Amino acid sequence: MRPGSEEEAWREDCAPRRVLELFSTKWTSMILHTLHARHGGTARTGVLQRSLPGISKKMLTQTLREMEGSGLVTRHVQGTIPPAVEYRLTPLGTRFIEPVELLYAWGRDNADALDQLRSRPTSRR
Repeated sequence: MRPGSEEEAWREDCAPRRVLELFSTKWTSMILHTLHARHGGTARTGVLQRSLPGISKKMLTQTLREMEGSGLVTRHVQGTIPPAVEYRLTPLGTRFIEPVELLYAWGRDNADALDQLRSRPTSRR
């Protein structure tokens, strides 16, 4: 494969596929959006769960762990009793805010088109 060739642009680890991987689960982008838009980049676990209707505690914890492993958020345990856990956007996580917000704005501006989509068997609509 030649650098810059058409084949290289479509390989499995190309940049467009990797960015779409961010959106492969709805909760990753929703957590990024919620941390940024509603909580200034920092929130405790319970606050995040209340801000995301429909997410289970297990799914929130699992997604936050994946995001931490990817470097999108950091986890901070405060030395209180009981311990308070807070998640913060990292500089890397903050870089992903722009595409997330663009996509969310497009969704709000094109809700009528989204309403015209046919339901898929896996859809919760």
